[in-house]
Amino acid sequence: MIRKALTDDLSDIIKITQACARHMIGQGIFQWNEQYPSLAAFEKDLENDELYVIEEQGKVKGAIVISTRMDDIYAPIKWIADTSLNGYLHRLCVHPESQGKGYARQLLDYAEDLLKKQGCLSVRLDTFSKNLRNQRLYEARGYKKRDDVYFLHKSPDPFHCYELVF
Repeated sequence: MIRKALTDDLSDIIKITQACARHMIGQGIFQWNEQYPSLAAFEKDLENDELYVIEEQGKVKGAIVISTRMDDIYAPIKWIADTSLNGYLHRLCVHPESQGKGYARQLLDYAEDLLKKQGCLSVRLDTFSKNLRNQRLYEARGYKKRDDVYFLHKSPDPFHCYELVF
């Protein structure tokens, strides 16, 4: 079941993102670390009513941020759709023990359907250039690679921006 996150979910979400960070670092993917994503970021997502979780049998398995606000870093990107009403996905995570079971796909299905219903023209996101698994997932769903952005506090390597036009 996918639902809006509650304050009580934050500790589970942080545990999931920390497990994801350790898992990715073990594979040489330095996308997340102990500083990012932070509890403060998720608290702000919760405050903005943009944080969702997927749970099974009462246990949170993953989370996603679904927003219609464009971060400034995306302004120079040459997007496909007009930048008027678009969705932005952030911090998609599924605990490593639960990966490969379709939770990420369910979260993406939910986000894309929600944003379509809100009248968005497209969905936009970024993923780390070294995270080939994520890139394959997004490309298989029809997302088109756009330009790169850099989050130097995370890595000197670029993050690829992707867009799915409805």
